[in-house]
Amino acid sequence: MAWRKIGRIFLPTGELEWMRTHASMPIARTEANNNVKIYFSTRDSQQRSHLASLDVDMRNPLSVLAISEHALLSPGRLGTFDDSGAMLSWITEHGDNLWFYYIGWNLGVSVPFRNAVGIAVASNGVITRLGEGPVLDRTFTEPHFVASCCVLPSETGWTMWYLSCVGWELYNGRPRHRYNIKYATSADGVAWRRDGRVCIDFAHPGEYAISRPTVIRDPDCFRMWYSFRGDTYRIGYAESADGIGWTRMDHEAGIACSQSCWDSKMIEYPFVFDHGSNRYMLYNGNGYGQTGFGIAVWE
Repeated sequence: MAWRKIGRIFLPTGELEWMRTHASMPIARTEANNNVKIYFSTRDSQQRSHLASLDVDMRNPLSVLAISEHALLSPGRLGTFDDSGAMLSWITEHGDNLWFYYIGWNLGVSVPFRNAVGIAVASNGVITRLGEGPVLDRTFTEPHFVASCCVLPSETGWTMWYLSCVGWELYNGRPRHRYNIKYATSADGVAWRRDGRVCIDFAHPGEYAISRPTVIRDPDCFRMWYSFRGDTYRIGYAESADGIGWTRMDHEAGIACSQSCWDSKMIEYPFVFDHGSNRYMLYNGNGYGQTGFGIAVWE
């Protein structure tokens, strides 16, 4: 079994000031009938991330029905953790609202950037920040940055799998980050407990970036898809009995780069979701979303 690629859904045309380039880290939310709303992050002319959305009918997911005319979430106020960009990472239900966990961007001096995770709340179609500060940031024991996360609430509490930078190193004279996937828990989705537990670690010395976890809790086990990078990004896969201890099984990811076209050089940022009787994957290709995003179905 493997993922069968259906095709590319969307690529910005560059006509809107806040949506010049990129359609990164897509996330799907099933709505009425066969309609699915896909949220994604795009960039303006200053390379700052904004949140956008579009609608598709899953009977023909390559045909876009509508697209947001205005940014749903934009960079924060000057000096805040997200003043250089707001990039969506995960959506989860909380009561009658949707909570949007997003990556805030700050530009750096000694290193290119610093990330943290914030929350915005969607209520009656309007998305507003829960607060101007992050809910997950660097700490005494995690001194560099945190970023893309997956959040699953349950009756016993909230669970998060998140990107944790473990250090910077000089590579060809430039700073290069190293990050893996760690685990956190919470009683309310805002205050998170972290003990440094690593869920997906580097497979070899040449691997330096593991990001964008997407976890599904199936009846038999937890399943995670993620990006990992040595030379260029690929999509990996792991399984776990409890969501804490994971076994990497990248050979069973079931998806790889195409021979040519928009996802021929790299493939990354998977989001896996179920719709009807099928399981789908949204993903990016070349250029970290610069060539848009596509969809595949598990067969």
